[in-house]
Amino acid sequence: MELVYVTDKVETQCTSVKAAKKLFGGDAMLARSLLARINALKEADTIKDIIVQPTFHFHKLENKNGKNLEGYFAIDVKTRREQWRIILQLLDESKNPYQPCNIDQIAGVVKIVEISEVSKHYE
Repeated sequence: MELVYVTDKVETQCTSVKAAKKLFGGDAMLARSLLARINALKEADTIKDIIVQPTFHFHKLENKNGKNLEGYFAIDVKTRREQWRIILQLLDESKNPYQPCNIDQIAGVVKIVEISEVSKHYE
């Protein structure tokens, strides 16, 4: 798949061990896990390849605190016990978000994913 990053900062966090370690407060295991997840996303043919792997815990995000998260999804950086998530938005061939984003219908064709952030999304 093709990965698009929302900012240069997010791209650096996802591609540099040093930047990832800084993001995770020096946790080298989380940094390596993040880079492994990014590599898995790159190597996947479509998002369906990620969805079918339980270890990624691919899930839809719900709107909260007035923030519209329609069309956004997340995968775990390491495990469910860790709070860190990679926030994704699925893009079409023109690099526009799917509207509406019916994951069951488009999972087999999505080849472009935007990485919006790496965060403790649920805090």
